[in-house]
Amino acid sequence: MPVKAEGEKFRCNLCGNEVHVTKAGGGTLVCCGEEMELMEG
Repeated sequence: MPVKAEGEKFRCNLCGNEVHVTKAGGGTLVCCGEEMELMEG
């Protein structure tokens, strides 16, 4: 899923890594060879 805005949080479903976006530049976050999932709320 592409990064769209600052403040979004993404999670890797395989290892559990989490990313908090501080600067949105587009693109897709990838971890463990798979796209990271946008976390709700």
